[in-house]
Amino acid sequence: MRKYFLLLFIVIYSLFITEVFASKSKYFEQGKILFEKKEYKKSKILFERDLVFNPKSEKSYLYLAKIFNQNENEQNEELNLNSVLILNPKNDEALYMMILLKIKQYDYAQAEQLIKKFYLVCKSFCSKKTELEEKFSKLVPDNAKDNN
Repeated sequence: MRKYFLLLFIVIYSLFITEVFASKSKYFEQGKILFEKKEYKKSKILFERDLVFNPKSEKSYLYLAKIFNQNENEQNEELNLNSVLILNPKNDEALYMMILLKIKQYDYAQAEQLIKKFYLVCKSFCSKKTELEEKFSKLVPDNAKDNN
């Protein structure tokens, strides 16, 4: 009788754990679908839920940064981009977004440093190099242009 209850407990526990892991992976996918439909508030909640179950989900942090970019919330965008770059310093999309943010904030030194790093690690966003150079050249202080 005791073995029966132990076996029953193990089966129920296994089903529960399987359901928890299955649902946590769904949060990101559902959030991405809603993001693509431009339902940012709903997708934000799902990305945040994904982070509760998987705090190292760089994709969820990246999509949260994109949402905050759409809402023009630079502080939270930067916070989430920093999280992505801590988890994966070679994430070229996050680097690209951070460079654009730093250019927007007129942070010459940080933008320059990030651009150098971007050139070293870019994979899928290498086509954006020219765009970054043009935007950065508008940011460069006049005395720095004279030295070049």
